[in-house]
Amino acid sequence: MSQDQALAGKTAFITGASGGIGSTSAKFLVRDGAAVLLMGRRVGALEETKARLLQEFPKARIELHAGDAGKEEDVKAGVEKAYSIADRLDIAVPTVGGGGFAPLLLSTVQNFRDAFDINIVTTFLALRYSVPLMEPGGSIVCISSTAAKLPFAYLAAYHTAKGALENFVRAAAEELGSAGIRVNAVRPGLTRSDATGPMFGSEAILKSFIAEFPLGRAGEPEDIAAAVRYLAGPESSWVTGQSFAVDGGNEIRKNPDLSDMVAQMIGADKLATLKRGKIPG
Repeated sequence: MSQDQALAGKTAFITGASGGIGSTSAKFLVRDGAAVLLMGRRVGALEETKARLLQEFPKARIELHAGDAGKEEDVKAGVEKAYSIADRLDIAVPTVGGGGFAPLLLSTVQNFRDAFDINIVTTFLALRYSVPLMEPGGSIVCISSTAAKLPFAYLAAYHTAKGALENFVRAAAEELGSAGIRVNAVRPGLTRSDATGPMFGSEAILKSFIAEFPLGRAGEPEDIAAAVRYLAGPESSWVTGQSFAVDGGNEIRKNPDLSDMVAQMIGADKLATLKRGKIPG
């Protein structure tokens, strides 16, 4: 990849920065000249990410901040440290999110609260503390999921939270447009990462996903990072309030039926009972 320096002089703040999407997004931003602050909970993983980036881009300006993207004081400190790199903040990429499979009638109130905390609150905090330090031209790039748009059985809490995230993006874009701040999201299909490792590790599950992708393959972090880079940079200066699907065409079709996987998790008899709208005894 060539380095065009389109982001030279800009500073980016990235949460979940040692993960597949976060670290690869950092790579694409650094490649094009941005200084970056990598935030995550594990110092060792952040240091490894920084070392890999510096090996490829020795002149890059990269700082680290260990903290929890769901804790207000950690995010505030991370944003301020990002700003201090060059007395400016131009880009924020909150990548923290996630969810687990659970049939709806076996889900708990806490499951839904946890889903909103990890997918909505982490994004809100990054925006809340980044925007006041940005000048017109700033860009927030969130990470959604095709689950925000396509119904996904046994993933109700995550599905609901990512749908809410995309409404949050629209609301924020409306309010912040007058300040010249853009807010968008990338909506990945199934993409290789630590979190999706079990799905990539199961040939049957992976095939069930790929069957719903017209382009015939699952996503790689580079696919998503390229979209993050576009939405972060000047090329998308007239784009805001959008959720940009990068999914191999998944939205043309549907999400796979993972009933067999869930049956293995909870038992076939319990799943049959749940499909009748009853809670297993």
